[in-house]
Amino acid sequence: MRTEKDFIGEVQIPDSALYGINAARALENFGNFAEGTDPVFIKSFLMVKKACALASHENGYLSDIKTKMITDAVDVLLSGDDNGGIIVNPLSGGAGTPLNMNINELIANKALVLSGHKPGDYHILSPVDDVNLHQSTNDTYPSAFKTAVMFYLKELEPALASLQESLQEKEKEYCDTVKLGRTELMDALPMTVGMQFSAYAEAIARDRWRVFKANERIKTLNLGGTAIGTGFNAPQRYIFSVVNELREITGLNISRAENLVDATQNLDAVVETMAIIKTAAVNLMKIAGDLRLQSCGPEGGIGEFILPAVQEGSSIMPGKVNPVIPEFVQQVSMLIMGNDAVISNAASQGSLELNQFYPLVATLSLKNLRMLTHSVKLFDRGCIKGLKLNREKIAANLSSSVAVLTYLSQYIGHDKAAGFYLRYKNGEKDIKKMVTESGIMDNKTYDELVNSNSFKMTGLKDGGK
Repeated sequence: MRTEKDFIGEVQIPDSALYGINAARALENFGNFAEGTDPVFIKSFLMVKKACALASHENGYLSDIKTKMITDAVDVLLSGDDNGGIIVNPLSGGAGTPLNMNINELIANKALVLSGHKPGDYHILSPVDDVNLHQSTNDTYPSAFKTAVMFYLKELEPALASLQESLQEKEKEYCDTVKLGRTELMDALPMTVGMQFSAYAEAIARDRWRVFKANERIKTLNLGGTAIGTGFNAPQRYIFSVVNELREITGLNISRAENLVDATQNLDAVVETMAIIKTAAVNLMKIAGDLRLQSCGPEGGIGEFILPAVQEGSSIMPGKVNPVIPEFVQQVSMLIMGNDAVISNAASQGSLELNQFYPLVATLSLKNLRMLTHSVKLFDRGCIKGLKLNREKIAANLSSSVAVLTYLSQYIGHDKAAGFYLRYKNGEKDIKKMVTESGIMDNKTYDELVNSNSFKMTGLKDGGK
């Protein structure tokens, strides 16, 4: 065991541990969850530390040797070789200070080991004086978080694009299949299955556009602002160069905030970005719910859609298959919507120059991004691409409904359509026969009006009533 000291006292640390006294105290104070800090957040934090070291070196504040030690250690850690060095609870109190200190200690100790020294030899490379040079938790933590958000958005956008394309393929594939449209779960009017999927594709297209624009909201960082955005203890040359270093390392289109005080204390850009993620979850919830409903039964329900059979649906009912992929997507969507409410509340509770609940905002925001990206990919691959139609059930549901009379009412009038409905209700099921024999229209006119091309139209045909 090695002994590390701070102004509070001494703590015994395992000799080989790559964390230090601050991380050990945080672990003792807050414990840890089975689900630790988001891995993309850790990756982003390491990149922030590398950028800070390079900016300090570039401006003459960090020696060649120490800069190389830090950057080499970060590069090794980015490859995944952290030996379990991040131990703090992601919700530790202190507005992110425990994680920042844990990262500092991890980098310093990894650098010491790589250069042939022992962990804890901080007289050679200090976690605070060197790794944390010209920094504060209050600028590095938010900057690492926003960088992580941008990495997730970069993964989410193509996932949404793929889902949109799959929905558009279904739109084209089923453009001539007429189905029964429903409002308030009741028979309404005929439409095509392609129309239904076109609406889904448009909704996801809007999500895709919003996610793309979200990068503009989240890309502005307060890095260089240090504790409260005034840049205390950071040279001006460093402040103006550190974001450039991070942009080079990450390949992301990030920028420095013009008002570092504002960017340090206000989280409205985060709330706006997470609202976009919630909106996508809302659309997924709706689409998944529709597919569950239209596949229900299949014999005792609507049964018009056939979802891919991905696993058995019951331990006692042979042959039962459940809509498990849409159910998964809906559960994730509910959780995202709930998390978003917590994010908004936490963001509103910041005090003066800092939001003390940033760890909660960061943890739930990154979790929402991670879950949404996963569920979009799964929904696309495991449900939409393999969805089939039960054409016989679609035709039967349509023919057994008086929706055709609703459609014809625009040509024959509401009262006449209602009269035919009463006859239908009393047992006359051949709607075409009732209409044509009444003399209102002949067979040719009826067939021209009641066909798939008519149902694919928007509005009345030119020359119609």
